[in-house]
Amino acid sequence: MGNVKPVKMGQTKVYVARDTFELCDIIGLNPQDAIEIEFRARLKNKIVETVKAKKLTHEKAAKLSGTSRTRMTAILNGNTSGVSSDLLLRILYSLGYQTKVTFTPVKLAA
Repeated sequence: MGNVKPVKMGQTKVYVARDTFELCDIIGLNPQDAIEIEFRARLKNKIVETVKAKKLTHEKAAKLSGTSRTRMTAILNGNTSGVSSDLLLRILYSLGYQTKVTFTPVKLAA
């Protein structure tokens, strides 16, 4: 585990992650997983923020997005497992947002 060090709390080892990359390191995922988790979390957070700001019901947000109320409720409650990034992007678009993607070089481990 790269830079992550355990914090001693009695008999239990506790790890503190400062970001998604450290969290993935702790639980054994690779940096590519961290990028995907971060991207999807940002999409989900913007959806939640927009639905609240527009005071939409789950049903109305689902209708606008062309998805089921059950799926929309899951997304708004933070459960995006089984939901594609494409769907999250389509939902954002239907709520009036376009996503802008930027690319930044990363340092890869040798």
